Amino acid sequence: MAASVYKWSIIPLVAIILMAARPVIVHPFHVSVIEINHNAVDKTLEISCKIFTDDFEKILAKNYKAKVDLINPPNKAAMDSLVKKYLFSHLSIKANGKPVLFSYLGFENDKEAAYSYIEVQNVPVVNKLEVTTDIMYDQFDDQMNIMHVTVNGNRKSSKLNFPDAAAVFIF
Repeated sequence: MAASVYKWSIIPLVAIILMAARPVIVHPFHVSVIEINHNAVDKTLEISCKIFTDDFEKILAKNYKAKVDLINPPNKAAMDSLVKKYLFSHLSIKANGKPVLFSYLGFENDKEAAYSYIEVQNVPVVNKLEVTTDIMYDQFDDQMNIMHVTVNGNRKSSKLNFPDAAAVFIF
């Protein structure tokens, strides 16, 4: 009987040791957040995309067959190229019914999240924004993409769950 008690008391200890040895951050949900702000003074759309770093690194490595490190990139220009390529192929916007051209500004990492920045120039007024995104849909079938759009201080939000990919904002 003592051996049986010993056997069952060691299992939780081994499980704790194995979990502590894994430095991987595990999160139970898959979400990105896209913020779009219309800057009336500069006539621009300022766009930021927040994606969990570990998930983003996996999909970039998978899609582009490259070694990806967004936290400590050995070659920042190469990582910028991959991030830009991915975002430009998974995000599109129409302002007032017309497709916009993105200018990629870069990305930064804040431990568990990667923030990417895009700008659209020559948008003097926004009456309607049509946003299409399937960011991370090629990785997760439970992906949720949350969008916040601010025009003239008026903020509107939308949530897209896989496979939905389009939202319209009227101002």
